[in-house]
Amino acid sequence: MSFDSFLSQLKSKANELKTEALKYKNKDFLNAAMAGSALIAMADGSISSEEKQKLIKFIESNDALSIFTTSDVIKAFQDFVGQLEFDKDIGEAKAYQAIGKMKSNTEASRLLVRMIIAIASSDGLFDSDEKKIAIKIAKELGINPSEFEL
Repeated sequence: MSFDSFLSQLKSKANELKTEALKYKNKDFLNAAMAGSALIAMADGSISSEEKQKLIKFIESNDALSIFTTSDVIKAFQDFVGQLEFDKDIGEAKAYQAIGKMKSNTEASRLLVRMIIAIASSDGLFDSDEKKIAIKIAKELGINPSEFEL
């Protein structure tokens, strides 16, 4: 193997590691985003097809989530929804725990709140139950809900 070939392989491996590290770095964001999405989508007791479509569109257009496959995102969302359906209290605790991991990242926290508001209002209605969840998520992230007119 020539030195140039070795160097090329080394650079390739370094890029692969960088990509992998980026995935793990954003795994917490993925989980927080899907936890918030599940909470807000379940606020009124059911998840509409509009809410699901809005979630998928957001995922596909968001740089932070674009490193994940749509199937990974859907699986994370379904996991949180399943936990909420199985045991509401434990499901909520796990969801807020995942959301809380973003508290130290102000930019990610604000993006999460904007995202859950967009998902909640995707069915044409942002009701009081959904607003309560959005306020609780904002507070969990250390953000004043009034920044989002909540």
